[in-house]
Amino acid sequence: MKTVVASSLGECVHVAGVLNFLRLAELAGWRTVFLGPATSVNAVLEAARREKADLVGVSYRLTPETGERLLARFAEEADDLRASGVRFAFGGTPPVAERARAIGFFERVFDGSEPAEVVLAYLKGQRHSDLAETDFPQATVERIDWKAPFPIIRHHFGLPTVKATRAGIARIAEARALDVISLGIDQDAQANFFHPERQDPRRRGAGGVPVRSPADYRALYSASRCGNFPLLRTYSGSDDFIRLAEMYVETIHIAFCAIPIFWFNRMDGRGPWDLEGSIREHQRVMAWYGERDIPVELNEPHQWGLRDAPDVIFVVSAYLSAYNARAFGVRDYIAQMMFNSPPGLSDAMDLAKMLACLEMIAPLEGPDFCVRRQTRTGLLSYPLDPDAARAHLASSVYLQMALRPHILHVVGHTEAHHAADARDVIEACKLARRAIENALRGQPDMTADPTVQQRKEELVRQARVTLETILALAGPDAPDPLTDPVTLARAVTTGVLDAPHLRNNPFARGQIVSRIDQRGACVAVDPATGRALLEEERIAGLDVGGDGRF
Repeated sequence: MKTVVASSLGECVHVAGVLNFLRLAELAGWRTVFLGPATSVNAVLEAARREKADLVGVSYRLTPETGERLLARFAEEADDLRASGVRFAFGGTPPVAERARAIGFFERVFDGSEPAEVVLAYLKGQRHSDLAETDFPQATVERIDWKAPFPIIRHHFGLPTVKATRAGIARIAEARALDVISLGIDQDAQANFFHPERQDPRRRGAGGVPVRSPADYRALYSASRCGNFPLLRTYSGSDDFIRLAEMYVETIHIAFCAIPIFWFNRMDGRGPWDLEGSIREHQRVMAWYGERDIPVELNEPHQWGLRDAPDVIFVVSAYLSAYNARAFGVRDYIAQMMFNSPPGLSDAMDLAKMLACLEMIAPLEGPDFCVRRQTRTGLLSYPLDPDAARAHLASSVYLQMALRPHILHVVGHTEAHHAADARDVIEACKLARRAIENALRGQPDMTADPTVQQRKEELVRQARVTLETILALAGPDAPDPLTDPVTLARAVTTGVLDAPHLRNNPFARGQIVSRIDQRGACVAVDPATGRALLEEERIAGLDVGGDGRF
């Protein structure tokens, strides 16, 4: 095990930065030796020799002029250690750090502006400061492993013109704000990319960047080749799924696919396919990406949450998502968990819901199916007031860190007012980073709360009832009801899977009524009395019949 010795130097008594540096060193596998505040040059060098240090870290946060003289002396007296292979790093305020760089002795100088993961990358031996693409993993799983224990950060971005989006991507990349840029493309690009005859010039740029050719995608990818070289991904579209997938791999080297099971079709008005047909097409997309070992996210659960479906249906859809991904050959599955959906959920009930999702899908994991946790703030939960929105982002991310996500999808605090520009994205990611760092410094285990655990167990029991009912809907020729498009479509048309926003929808029953109860949980209720319904009661009222096999 390598050893790092660190302290504040000379008369400087400020050690918070030193201790944070050593905490990160421990995460990176170092043995750490803290010498304390106001340590003399001789004492630091003696300790370095005694401990056989591989790295020595010193800090100084007082007057730049006195710091420069002290560091020059330190460099002169430590030169023999550096010649023998010992490495030296400095941390201090920006003015002192500038003087330290000018001395030219230290391998790395930190001025406090660096995110914690940059320091961690240095301690892991990764050349994070160089602007070379090879220093930043260009595949999702590798980037997750490289950045651990910090989650990789993702944010949507797409402006009304390709030119503005390119400039914004470059600015975000140079700021090293995030790891994955999710291109927000306009509706015509999602539905009609290969059908210019169906495109409407009046809708150009509605909802995102109006990409209209593979060259547009290549230009956007090219803009990201700077800074920390973020990965790119985008929507899977609502038609011509495989053709789009092929183009995404070729043009933007898509980081991972995101696809629903039941949505992005005629049921929600976002595509030409009927419900059953779109389920088949979405399964084909999963299989296509799975064959190429590209991770797949199913953004299914939050589609129900955004439509005020009860928590139990959110959990059931999370299980169906993971089950289908595994069945269709996905090896690295990204479990999407959108908090605050619907808005009004309490933190305790929100966390319990996500824990229920993870408990349900855990038995599916194995050598050929790895679950990567992705969390995000609810799209509709942001207040309009910008200061309140910033507070909501930070507190939501802190709660999400209880799940130790592999991917943190930052939803910008400007969402209630306008789509994020580059400056907004950078600010939102900075807010999220701070919440992440605070959590990793010793967040209490909120998952152990008895109220959270009780609700989690309740949701798991109820989700099993719903899944048993879906199994019972299958015809005799369905080899696996939970992947059979006919059975899955029937689960929606019969109301086993239902949401209040589907009322009067030709593809769904739309009769379910939900409420946020006194605990802050979203539950199905009797529309006449407002009494909360267990799934046995709710489903009995649908008269779907059958006996389950789950």
